[in-house]
Amino acid sequence: MKKLLTWALLLALTTAMPAQKQKRHRRAAGTADKLSAYLMVYHKDQDHGLHAALSRDGYTWTALNGDKPIVGGDSIAVQRGIRDPHVFRGPDGAFYVAMTDLHVFGQRDGKRSTEWERDGKKYGWGNNRGLVLMKSRDLIHWTHTRIDFSALPDQEDMKWSEVGCVWAPETIFDEESGQLMIHFTIRQGTGMNKIYYAYVNGDFTQLTSQPRLLAEAPGSKFNIIDSNIIRVGDTYHLFYVSHEGTATPKHATAQCITGPYRFDELYQDGERQGHEAPSCWKRLDSDTYVVMFDNYRRRPMNFGFVETRDFFTYHPIGYFDEKDAPMRRTNFSEQKHGSVTYLTEEEARRLEEYWN
Repeated sequence: MKKLLTWALLLALTTAMPAQKQKRHRRAAGTADKLSAYLMVYHKDQDHGLHAALSRDGYTWTALNGDKPIVGGDSIAVQRGIRDPHVFRGPDGAFYVAMTDLHVFGQRDGKRSTEWERDGKKYGWGNNRGLVLMKSRDLIHWTHTRIDFSALPDQEDMKWSEVGCVWAPETIFDEESGQLMIHFTIRQGTGMNKIYYAYVNGDFTQLTSQPRLLAEAPGSKFNIIDSNIIRVGDTYHLFYVSHEGTATPKHATAQCITGPYRFDELYQDGERQGHEAPSCWKRLDSDTYVVMFDNYRRRPMNFGFVETRDFFTYHPIGYFDEKDAPMRRTNFSEQKHGSVTYLTEEEARRLEEYWN
């Protein structure tokens, strides 16, 4: 236990976000108040910052701050850029955002003199060492922490000093243990990408457990990345991206949040181009679930959507702003790797008033 506390303290560097209109805000409304709006977070390759958009109906979305970052990646990340943001509304009413600490165009944008932070031959494409975690009660004032996975003590299945990447973190609440859990993509050096998980303290400032393997490809013969977990009834649904061939979202289920997960071929979205970052969310006051994905091969890049009610059959509903498709953007484009959570009307209005 003493060893665990020692490395946990070394991992976290926690700072308060630069104050904008610093004043006391009352606690964000809890889920006992009616949730009636949606918040989407995403990043953009142009600036590697945290962006956000609001929707009242889950179909038409408007970016906050005129689609400029609501938090600059250069102010919170070691690599001066973030990717793959995931937003989670915790059972305590607070909001948790987990992000990849990575700038894939760091050299282009003058953030570093080399293509990657470390040797690309040794650590691979997009190599990085850690994540950025943020917590807020009002979605305006944040604390943030940088987690350096290369500082972890080595495990039997992972030499953390040689970690090649830590990507696409997502937060979920483990009801059995009563703890926040993050899961993310990991590889050692240039090895195969796998999905790991770890528990986090309530302040969202440090890991409280060693990362453990959550899922890997059969025989670890190909990469799997971009995990997304949603609980429906007594079943945990894991969406992830398989690189067995073209990058394609896949599906698995388990009765326990940490697995074992049973892989299947049920999820079909009809998309033939490589696509990634599946994110499943439920439409409010409905029994319909949406799987949103990022088609990075489209020009311009865009999100695609499918709907399901049973997780056996999936109905594609098109892309943002596509003819005859119901999903619309009012003031943004070329968003990347998004996720969605829910807001009360009061919370949505507060964000609009602050940013617009």
